[in-house]
Amino acid sequence: MTTGFSSNSCRFADYFVICGLDTETGLEPDELSALCQFIQDTKFRDGARRFSASADEGENFEQSPLRRTFKSKVLAHYPENVEWSPFDQDAVGMLCMPKGLAFRTQADNREPLFHSFIITREDGSRTYGFSLTFYEEVTSKQICSAMQTLYHMHNAEQYDILHSSSANDRDCGGVAVGGGGGLEDCNGTSLSKLQRFNSYDITRDTLYVSKCICLITPMAFIQACRKVLEQLHQAVTSPQPPPLPLESYIFNILYEVPLPPSGRSLKFSGVYGPIVCQRPSTSELPLFDFPINQVFELLGVENVIQLFTCALLEIQILLYSQHYQRLMTVAESITALMFPFQWQHVYVPILPASLLHFLDAPVPYLMGLHSNGQDDRSKLELPQEANLCFVDIDNHFIELPEDLPQFPNKLEFIQEVSEVLMAFGIPPEGNLHCSESVSKLKGFRACDVVSDKRNGNLASSPLNSYHLLKENETIARLQALVKRTGVSLEKLDVREEASSNKDLKLQCEGEELKMHQLNIQVREVFANRFTQMFADYEVFVIQPSHDKESWFSNREQMQNFDKASFLSDQPEPYLPFLSRFLETQMFASFIDNKILCHDDEDKDPTMRVFDSRVDKIRMLNVRTPTLRTSMYQKCTTIDESGEGYFLA
Repeated sequence: MTTGFSSNSCRFADYFVICGLDTETGLEPDELSALCQFIQDTKFRDGARRFSASADEGENFEQSPLRRTFKSKVLAHYPENVEWSPFDQDAVGMLCMPKGLAFRTQADNREPLFHSFIITREDGSRTYGFSLTFYEEVTSKQICSAMQTLYHMHNAEQYDILHSSSANDRDCGGVAVGGGGGLEDCNGTSLSKLQRFNSYDITRDTLYVSKCICLITPMAFIQACRKVLEQLHQAVTSPQPPPLPLESYIFNILYEVPLPPSGRSLKFSGVYGPIVCQRPSTSELPLFDFPINQVFELLGVENVIQLFTCALLEIQILLYSQHYQRLMTVAESITALMFPFQWQHVYVPILPASLLHFLDAPVPYLMGLHSNGQDDRSKLELPQEANLCFVDIDNHFIELPEDLPQFPNKLEFIQEVSEVLMAFGIPPEGNLHCSESVSKLKGFRACDVVSDKRNGNLASSPLNSYHLLKENETIARLQALVKRTGVSLEKLDVREEASSNKDLKLQCEGEELKMHQLNIQVREVFANRFTQMFADYEVFVIQPSHDKESWFSNREQMQNFDKASFLSDQPEPYLPFLSRFLETQMFASFIDNKILCHDDEDKDPTMRVFDSRVDKIRMLNVRTPTLRTSMYQKCTTIDESGEGYFLA
């Protein structure tokens, strides 16, 4: 979630970074990462079967020279340093290329890959990184020769291992094999793997090595940064030179493009086209630019709600995926949905191999672990598993801790979120297996939502998110900007079956606008849960009887919230969740901020936005605390007439 950025930064980007192979130092094994990977593999597999099964599973073949870990280095960064955001070369180098250098030949896939990351400083402030990794041809003859030598040495070692293994087991599982064909018959598959995984010939193959370009920014404008990097990469690989020297575009993004002011849009020139970004106003939900639809498509609504519940209760969370960007997207989405509360503990969406010992920490954490694509959950041993939420993103699987309470009104909440997703053509169940609520949602159709007057929809009228969101401030400003590029938002139907745009550029812009619309709707639904549950929270805040400095120095001994009275006022079904949530650090910090920023002028933006929503609920629903019920109240923010405006 976009919080804690440096207030001193006024530039869109602080640094432009290039990471890759240092041809002067040559191939340096990344020994620390390799050691950590070995320890990780040891945990993944049962020690007794590692060596006996390795030939069949291809475990050792993955350690061929073309698959080994080599050190990547920060080759250059511009500018040298900025006072408000000192350059952290170790962190940037580690997170730009978390697995180090990767080598490929012309036979391998070499598509560019994009991922984002976070660097958290000691004071808790964050900077965001956006990295595009691509492959370029190795022109150094010394590097190619070194790879050829490593290849020959490795193949000789592997052949000896396979040959000695076949000598000890000539009968292939007890069946005699004649004709001296033991090696071919028993290990034919292994030899073919050996040849396939270790196929570099300096006289025949072209060697490629990974390289990345990266932007370090104070705020997470992920869509804009991705376009900047992709256009720069396109210019580098295009046979035609760009309109201007590449240095001029990099200089522009570093020194001439400012951060957009709150509530304003920014449009600046990329190498091949304009780039647009939007910063919410101080009265809107905080900036969130990640595609939240991907989280629901990968995990399904119910698993997202369960993961959301674990995060709110500050349970250890480990995300697991082959894709770095998936780790980042899920982590940022879950923390963004927690508004107005903020994750207070260890937050490392991409855990570098050299920091695997962090998983042993006896504290709440939200971390992302990169999967090699070969090992499943049964082979992954983790400490304190009873209090761990394990999320296998690629396999659409979540493993919950023991005695996890239900989020209040869970089924109604799932249904409301599902309505929003289906309006955008996203199935609520995602690709879930064995989910307890899937059967309840299978018969839940979009047409039923449309004709259900209880949901505030008119029968036989299309559920069009344009009409629901046309007065939203963020969408209004985006619409005004997109219109200038020729996209007619009124003609853009967000339903899956109605998207047919011949112009690819306009279609991409339309898809990005859809993403922003969905982000806003889903986040409004989640934020509404807290404004409903905590509409009367201020009544139970215990204001200090003496000055704030004395209160702050004695904070550990003082109560800031009347938990017993608050819980006695809550509906019975809410108590299992709320009784645990009130004990979390995030709730304590939220109340502390309320006490320290009692005056509206002193409030941080998150507190101000939340309190304004609570005030609005109080005006619309005059309630007596003793008459509270567990009746589910849906979000009305996305379909009410607001005070939207359009930029000229």
